Amino acid sequence: MQAETVHVDKLSEHVGEEVVLKGWLYNSRSSGKVQFLIFRDGTGLCQAVLEKTDDKVNLFNEVKHLGQESSLCVQGIVRQDERSVGGYELAVTDVQIVHKTEGYPITLKHHGPDFLMKHRHLHLRSQRQWAIARVRHTVVEAIRKYLNENDYILVDTPIFSPAAGEDKQSLFNVDYFGEEVALAQTGQLHVEAGCLSLGKVYCFGPTFRAEKSKTRRHLTEFWMVEPEVAYLDMEGLVELAEEFTCAIVEHTLKHRRAELELLGRDLSDLKKVQRPFYQLRYSEVIDLLHSQKIKDHLEAKLEVRRKQLAELEKNIEEWTAQQESVKKQWQKEKLAQQILEARDEAGDLREQIENIPYHMELAAAFEWGKDLGGSDETIISELHDKPVCVTHYPKEVKAFYMRLDRDDPRVVENLDVLASQGYGEIIGGSMREEDFDILLNRIKEFGLDPAAYEWYLDLRRYGSVPHGGFGLGVERTVAWITGIKHIRETIAYPRMMGKLYP
Repeated sequence: MQAETVHVDKLSEHVGEEVVLKGWLYNSRSSGKVQFLIFRDGTGLCQAVLEKTDDKVNLFNEVKHLGQESSLCVQGIVRQDERSVGGYELAVTDVQIVHKTEGYPITLKHHGPDFLMKHRHLHLRSQRQWAIARVRHTVVEAIRKYLNENDYILVDTPIFSPAAGEDKQSLFNVDYFGEEVALAQTGQLHVEAGCLSLGKVYCFGPTFRAEKSKTRRHLTEFWMVEPEVAYLDMEGLVELAEEFTCAIVEHTLKHRRAELELLGRDLSDLKKVQRPFYQLRYSEVIDLLHSQKIKDHLEAKLEVRRKQLAELEKNIEEWTAQQESVKKQWQKEKLAQQILEARDEAGDLREQIENIPYHMELAAAFEWGKDLGGSDETIISELHDKPVCVTHYPKEVKAFYMRLDRDDPRVVENLDVLASQGYGEIIGGSMREEDFDILLNRIKEFGLDPAAYEWYLDLRRYGSVPHGGFGLGVERTVAWITGIKHIRETIAYPRMMGKLYP
């Protein structure tokens, strides 16, 4: 193969030229004397057309029996064709087979989530996972771009932590040369020391929570970015959270529109993510949860879900009957896939229909002093077409380091940013308590050993200043931007209860 090697995403620059693509066989079909090879190389998909001419009979027959995910190099002439995947195709002149594959376990048919998680190392090759991975890459790129361009300094914080940064009950304890320590729940306490040295800093890395939760929003290992700023006030903290979120969404929309469209994301929702966000204090959220507006919203949602379920069940019945009448195998397989996907969706709808009345009861019975639950956050964010900043929670339900509101010491100066369309919290942060005596008392109130926080108290002994920051969860942010239902798809190798392989 003497032609220039290029990537699929650059084919538009080589129309009429003979090039080589190196990658894998995503799918194929035959139509008499023509084979249509759907080829992937990591940058995109391309249709390669191989005709059975006299000089290609042997090649045609060899390629015809290649299994899905066989690796190969394809040479051919690039031509524009709007009907082809990606808008360009290759008129094949030669194929070099690198490795023949048989029995690839993840076919283009429907598979359940447990099967796909077990084969996650291969599942990453599917077009959907390819698109999600590229969006995640760009979200991370946007995070670093914003912070770097705004003069934040990266401070790497430890994974092994001698003290809890959040709830002690969610610590992963490990043996550290005979001493019990924990995997970091947050880098925040350590990055605070960095901000008192450098002014504007951030840490970015994996964090760990041992919460025994199996919801679609929870992982036991996830990535979080945590900016921290000296001489910041509550107004500046809210402004930072809004600007940061908008910058991430804007950058991803600009560079990953095609991938978002492939995932079926309604881009009009993301275009609404503009400052200012909606602002609600915790006490206002309680009033909203108790309101007729919430009750009407949930009753309407329940009725919509019931109609959607009835329509799906009707479709499943019709498709099942059609399976008996269609003759071509590809039609039977297509119907089978539609039925399996519809059954999955129907199961999700039944779960929602069962849960909505319970969520309605929880909202109506919500009392001051409780923390907002996942269903409460979902309800609030469903009612708004762009993110909501919820501030000033009761001090009892938030971490010891959050600054007490000097005008109302029952609450702290904190904020949670709830993503729109029901995705809930993506940012949690606060002003940090800068007063030594108040912080020491808070540590004791939480039943923590002050000796374990002596270094943290030093930050208040020597040059304490008002400062604050927040943590943004990468996986939750990617789930919201892509519009996918479950957070497990937003990271290459998700770690959840009962999910540790591969």
